[in-house]
Amino acid sequence: MIDTTSSRRLGSQRALCLVAVLATLPLSACAPLVVGGAMVGGTMLAIDRRTTGTQVEDQTIETKASSRVKELMGDRAHVNVTSYNRAVLLTGEAPTDADKAAIEQVVQRVENVRSTVNELAVALPSSLSTRSNDSYLTTKVKATYVDAKDLQVNAFKVVTERGNVYLMGRVTEREATRATDLARTVSGVQKVVRVFEIVTDAELADAQPPKSDSPPPPTRK
Repeated sequence: MIDTTSSRRLGSQRALCLVAVLATLPLSACAPLVVGGAMVGGTMLAIDRRTTGTQVEDQTIETKASSRVKELMGDRAHVNVTSYNRAVLLTGEAPTDADKAAIEQVVQRVENVRSTVNELAVALPSSLSTRSNDSYLTTKVKATYVDAKDLQVNAFKVVTERGNVYLMGRVTEREATRATDLARTVSGVQKVVRVFEIVTDAELADAQPPKSDSPPPPTRK
């Protein structure tokens, strides 16, 4: 049951505003980049459950795959490439079934791609208004996770295409179920597709950096 009390609505509105601001805030050239807890250069990335190297690989995969799809299809297709832990999700629209298959084959040949999930629709490219609404739905889903307080929002990657929400991440079964159920409550969401990598609580704990109550040793100069 959805809680409709004033305090709940206020919390949701605040969470939505927070995510919307973070999603639209321009990146400063002087801001640090945090990848897996490390500082790198010019922007800020949220810490997630992938290693620093895997995050960089995923960015490289997305860039290379998008470029090769563009070379193959030009403006005849609208394709979004999303890589998480080297598993690639393809969303958008392709003109024909043959084009849909050809796009997947091109992406599969990109270095370090582990697997592909082809969710391309055989249809004309979506309109700008549809894509704008998809971006808004993504923001609303993330805000719902922030407001829930029992999920780590940075553990999830949310992709929305034509009202269909795709959820990626390295999560436990409990987290996957909870995130899916919450996304389904968001007004405007047509369906929710899980593209998760499910891990056990023990595996997740092993992947977390060790905690220490001791201060770091002094650095010799």
